[in-house]
Amino acid sequence: MKTLTTALLALIVAVTAAHAQTVPQIPVESVPNFFQLPAGMNFGEVPAVAVNSQGHVFVFSRSSPTGGGPAYGIHAAQLFEFGPSGVFVAEHGRGLYAWAFAHGLAIDADDHIWTVDKGSNMVVRMNPEGRVVWVFGRKAESSSEDARPIEHHDPPLPPQDGRFREPTSVAFDSQGNIYIADGYVNSRVAKYDSNGDWVMSWGEPGTGPGQFVIPHSIAIDSNDNVYVGDRTNARIQVFDTEGRFQRMFSVATPIAPGSKAVNGPTPANLGNVAGNGAPNALCIPPGSNVIYVGESTFPGRIIKATLQGEVIGVIGESGRNLGQFSGAHGLACPSEDVLFVAETANSRAQKLILNP
Repeated sequence: MKTLTTALLALIVAVTAAHAQTVPQIPVESVPNFFQLPAGMNFGEVPAVAVNSQGHVFVFSRSSPTGGGPAYGIHAAQLFEFGPSGVFVAEHGRGLYAWAFAHGLAIDADDHIWTVDKGSNMVVRMNPEGRVVWVFGRKAESSSEDARPIEHHDPPLPPQDGRFREPTSVAFDSQGNIYIADGYVNSRVAKYDSNGDWVMSWGEPGTGPGQFVIPHSIAIDSNDNVYVGDRTNARIQVFDTEGRFQRMFSVATPIAPGSKAVNGPTPANLGNVAGNGAPNALCIPPGSNVIYVGESTFPGRIIKATLQGEVIGVIGESGRNLGQFSGAHGLACPSEDVLFVAETANSRAQKLILNP
């Protein structure tokens, strides 16, 4: 109990300090027209982006060549690959059974492509050429009376090993173990080994250390610390690879006067915004001591912090123009000065050059 109390006090101190400090705006250049889609093709909502070892950029889009629809009907997920200069290379997995509502995307150390689908409750590993290799989870069969959106019971029904309910994100440690944020309903992290076998899970709904309210994003540093973006609790929790709680911190940061929301009304009190520092997306550049945190539609910024939780600076603001964001839902950071941002509310992805 003493340990938990100390951790909670540390989080309160971190939040208070974040609101009190003034942080710099990080200069950034958004590369115009970087993603060169074929004529007549557009992104839908873009929840995720990833970069492989060859510099190819993958964009997971909530769109469909056959039209939209619910998770148990027509698909709303497409995966596009672009070359290092943004030239369109290919679309992978068109009409894949496991895709219903795109959510998360990651590339592992062997350039395998991992997609997380919130609608089908499935995670898929593809080889670098885009062929399905492994499948995790199951969606309700279209012929079943259970083929409908997940029901959010209060309290939630008990989770099941090897099954997901609205998963959000995936990441890997240095040994190839797989960590899946099983987000909107189960409020936990699931761990598989490098062979794809179930190991364990940890977490449950709640506000205490080791509990989550929508674990929406996950990232792992070079020392195999697991960072979980506990979005609705507006904090980042850190665990070891066995799910043991280490610490938590907030990156809540003063919102610039005059900031405006893209969708919906701008909050009257900018000093008390629920989304301030709420980790919609996380990204740790390889070998670095920093973490990028994408907020949702408002305040809509990207925050750069140390892995200890000290805020370094802020990138952008809420808006529709280049260098602004609305729904920074996914991040890819091949280096500390290059950042790809997937935006849901703006239906696009941006390539950013920091400190140009």
